[in-house]
Parts: sequence; C-alpha cells; structure tokens
Amino acid sequence: MKRILVAGGAGFLGSNLCKKLVECGDYVICFDNLYTGRRKNIRCLLKEENFEFIEGDVTKKEDLFKIKDIDQIYNAACPASPYAYQKSPTYTTKVCVIGIINLLELALKNDATILQFSTSEVYGDPCVHPQIETYKGNVNPIGVRSCYDEGKRVAESLMFDYNREFNAKIKIIRIFNTYGINMDINDGRVVSNFIVEALLNKNITIFGDGKQTRSFCYVSDLIDGIICMMNSDANFYGPVNLGNPGEFTMLELAEKVIKLTNSKSKIIYRELPGDDPAKRKPDISLAKEKLNWEPVIDLDEGLKISIEYFKNELVDRKI
Repeated sequence: MKRILVAGGAGFLGSNLCKKLVECGDYVICFDNLYTGRRKNIRCLLKEENFEFIEGDVTKKEDLFKIKDIDQIYNAACPASPYAYQKSPTYTTKVCVIGIINLLELALKNDATILQFSTSEVYGDPCVHPQIETYKGNVNPIGVRSCYDEGKRVAESLMFDYNREFNAKIKIIRIFNTYGINMDINDGRVVSNFIVEALLNKNITIFGDGKQTRSFCYVSDLIDGIICMMNSDANFYGPVNLGNPGEFTMLELAEKVIKLTNSKSKIIYRELPGDDPAKRKPDISLAKEKLNWEPVIDLDEGLKISIEYFKNELVDRKI
C-alpha cells in the first residue's frame, strides 16, 4: 500500500483523484485549506480507513512538514478557474511558487515522486495549433490572467531545477479544459456556467463572438491519465498534455447544453475578457506513446453525466 499525499485534495480534480486512489487501495492523505476545495467533495471518503483529511496551506511549511512517510505527492493545490484565481492574484502566485517549493522539499525529504498539475494556460494565446509540449507559449506576463499562467510556468521551471540540482523525482502534466462531478455551481468555468444557466432557464452568456474553441475532457478520463503519468517510467518527466482533442466552439457547446437540458435559455453575448485564448486543443501524441492513454468519453456523454450532477447540486442548494 502506497502512502500518497494529494495537495488540493478537496477540490474538483483533487477529490476525484482521492476517490480513485482510495478505490485502488492506497492510503491517501488529502491536504487542503478549503480556499476553493469543499468538504462535501470528500465527505464520502471520510469513513474509509485508508483516507485522511488534513486542513492546511501549501504556502506554510509548518503545515506540510507534519506529514511523514510519503511515497507519492500529487500537487493539485491552486485555484483553477479565472474567477477563483483572480479573486486574489497575489495569493494564487504564492500558491503556485511557494507551494511547489515546499512540496518539492517535502518530496526530497521523503524520497517521494512528485507530480505537478500544470495547465494548458502555459501556452497562453497560442500561435501553434494544436498545442504540442515543445511549444513554448505566448503568454502576457502582466495580464489579468498572468498570476495563474506565469505561476504555473514558474512551477514547471522549479520542478526541473529541483530535478537537475537535487535529483528530485518529478512528473509534470499539462491539463486542458476538464469538467464533471464535484465542480462547484459557482466554479466559474464555462461548462459549469452553461449547464447551471441552462437548468435555471437563464440566459447563457458567451464572451466574444462564440467562435473561440476549447477541448473538453471528462474528469474520469483525466484522472486515469494522471495516475498513468505518476506510475510511468521514472525517467519520463513530461511535461505531457492531458485532455480531449475534440474541439468545439463556445457557441457549439452552448447549443449542446441547451439541447441536452431541454432549456428555454437564450444565448447572449458580452465583451471578451483580456488575454482569453482564441483556440485551445491538445496534441496528445506523447500521452498515447508514453502512457498508452487517450480519453474515451465524448462530450455528449460527459455532459449528460454532468447535467444530472448539477441538477442534484441545485436541489441541495434549493436554487
């Protein structure tokens, strides 16, 4: 039985990862300060003998270094939606930079392998399409999104520096748009926004002309890819893209959601926020080659599961 630390384990991705690892029989320590994570996401795990929740902040070494005898560390600790990470951009940057330094030090202390949840946002508004891992990106370092984009880029740099200087055991994944169960109603990302608005028969807001594209991966597919990466060959560090290469415009996504929810919602348009990428699609050739991984759940199937989840969330909150 491996002892595994999941930093940010009560968040959307972290909680899905914790559940899968517990099901696999590992001992899972979920570490989260509940800045965007939710106790509700891990409530079903608290009764499990091989699960433990510790409330703490990755920017505080005294919180982390109480944890001992770890074999693997997954770092999912960072606000991930524009609404959440722009709420306090300075804190977001601290989580990205100070957080990964502390976790790398913890990994070295325990001789543990550490996997960093990086992001497609490191590519910025890409000039290369689809995005391949060797593309260095087109990021605005002083834009409203830079706390997250640049924070994640620095974290990747630190991972490789710790590997070169101290022989840290590292893995890096770059996550493209992901959706599914355990997302918060107020998460602020496009899939959750559209579904909740449609279920409430409210206007669905599209920013810009709706022609900008994204590729949407259902969360269970992503979690399988993450675990494959952690347990891949020790000399394969990444970074590796994880996402669904199916590409849709925002307008196509809105129309699908309206149809699947049988909603009366109308589509309205507002001004596009600064530095919003025009296109986003992963090249997953490397993940197929090195991890034998690719997503299996298409957008319609994933949306149907997500719609049922958000229906229940709305009932629970009596909205």
